[in-house]
Amino acid sequence: MATNNPWPVIHTERQALADDLQGLADEQWDTRSLCPNWTVRDVVAHMTGTAKVTPGSFFSKLIGSGFSMSRMQAKDIVNERGGSPADTLAHFRAIANSSKHPPGPNDTWLGETLIHAEDVRRPLGIKHEYPTDAAVRVANFYKNSNLVIGSKRRIAGVKLSATDTDWTHGDGPEVRGPMIALVMAMTGRPQVLDDLSGEGVATLRSRS
Repeated sequence: MATNNPWPVIHTERQALADDLQGLADEQWDTRSLCPNWTVRDVVAHMTGTAKVTPGSFFSKLIGSGFSMSRMQAKDIVNERGGSPADTLAHFRAIANSSKHPPGPNDTWLGETLIHAEDVRRPLGIKHEYPTDAAVRVANFYKNSNLVIGSKRRIAGVKLSATDTDWTHGDGPEVRGPMIALVMAMTGRPQVLDDLSGEGVATLRSRS
């Protein structure tokens, strides 16, 4: 990316997602997302809730949820879904330019924005050109980390090679494909593996 500040890209990608969701029929919001147990509407509500949290409020919310991240996320989803899909989208648009975030590196929230946007778009059949440099930045952030997502373990022993930009990582049987598909595979989304090729795909499939 041209700048070390990822927030302009995060804001732009949120706005683009909101625009893509504007014309959905109500029943499409109930489409199963790439996140287990979450619908499209749930994912968008989760993104909204996350964008309202600060490091200070995070810990109070976590304590109030019995130190359970999943319970805290579930509460946010209920709050941000609203009474209708229109409410869910309106809540999301309202935080599109927010730079608030829970504790953690800014690249965490860049990754969350790109990954959850694709979690929503892919099952809806919506195509989007993600900024390649942002996807590369997210891949570089995740490739050496096992925190929460476990990407480092998942991609151990394979070589990842992007077909739409100059980026590779690792050694072993190769996995080739678009940068965004590699990022999604790194985070354990098996639905994207059909977009990838190479002998290493079977290894990723066994770990998803």
